[in-house]
Amino acid sequence: MNLFSLTNELEKEKMALGRSNILIVDDEEYNLDVLEQLLTVKNYRVLSACTGGDALLILNNEDIDLILLDVMMPGMNGYEVLREIRALKERYIPVIMVTALDSKEDKIRALEEGSDDFLNKPIDKYELYARVHTLLRTRHYYKQLAMAKQRLENEVMRRTAELQEALAALRLLNNKLEDSHREIVERLSSAAEFKDPETAAHIQRISHYCGVLARAMDMSEDEVNLMIHASPMHDIGKIGVPDQILLKPGKLTPEEFEKMKEHTLIGYKILSGSDSTLLKLASEIALSHHEKYDGSGYPYGLSGEEIPLSGRIVAVVDVFDALTSRRPYKEPYPNEKAYEIIRQGSGTHFDPKIVELFFDNLSEIVRIQKQYQD
Repeated sequence: MNLFSLTNELEKEKMALGRSNILIVDDEEYNLDVLEQLLTVKNYRVLSACTGGDALLILNNEDIDLILLDVMMPGMNGYEVLREIRALKERYIPVIMVTALDSKEDKIRALEEGSDDFLNKPIDKYELYARVHTLLRTRHYYKQLAMAKQRLENEVMRRTAELQEALAALRLLNNKLEDSHREIVERLSSAAEFKDPETAAHIQRISHYCGVLARAMDMSEDEVNLMIHASPMHDIGKIGVPDQILLKPGKLTPEEFEKMKEHTLIGYKILSGSDSTLLKLASEIALSHHEKYDGSGYPYGLSGEEIPLSGRIVAVVDVFDALTSRRPYKEPYPNEKAYEIIRQGSGTHFDPKIVELFFDNLSEIVRIQKQYQD
């Protein structure tokens, strides 16, 4: 800071101190008059009170910068008034105790009660001016700090509000994006139904079955919703399978079965490459839902937990639904027969833990099966 800036700051401080409000509290009119005359000369705004109660009333209605407080007063003495002042936690007001008492014990008590300084009667005006000026500077700095703190708090509130507004806009945009992704899923799923119209309700059942098992595995609600919306895409790759194979009423030849197996890779190619969490999960499911727990599945022969959890979940419910649904090549199996096959496949075709959860939630599975019939 250069000399000019320093001088300018000192002038500002001098002007601020000259506008200070000083409260004099004394039960003697003479003492009030003397102090008021001495302080008015320095252009301070002076208020006075004859009792502690009056002083506290003024404090409630005025922005006081300094208090000159007599100790010996009837009713509330100076110490009692000082305790009330220091109870105002949100405000710091310097207090000078004015007293004829000058013992060490009196000064210690005043300090313990929260006094900032002392003046002995009779008052020496030069000592008065020096002590008043020093404490008014302290009060001035305190007010500057309080204003800076308030400005900082206001700025934090403003920035927080802006951030919350931006986050709300981002959430809205993200929700719109997720809605678009879900619409893509629904439309692609509908496209798959045109290839195999007898399984129109199949994707709805698979979706809700997956939601049941995802919750049973203590997934978060966001993860559950992703499974619900991504799992209908598991067979989207069948779009690329020739109709004569897809709709063949009899058993497929080895060559035809190899062609059918390609629907996992086709589905993955259709869905992969997106930044969408939903489409990433859908592509994972499309690729892995025909893998088997013992490594005998396709397309890559993954085993155990090498198979993504989403694929292991869909594997169980997809087989259950295929067994209990009518297909061009078979009649539906009774649920009991399907249960037996699922149990037999535990540890070989299916993840044993998911099979266990499937049967733990069988009543909900059956409810969904009845609700979304072909």
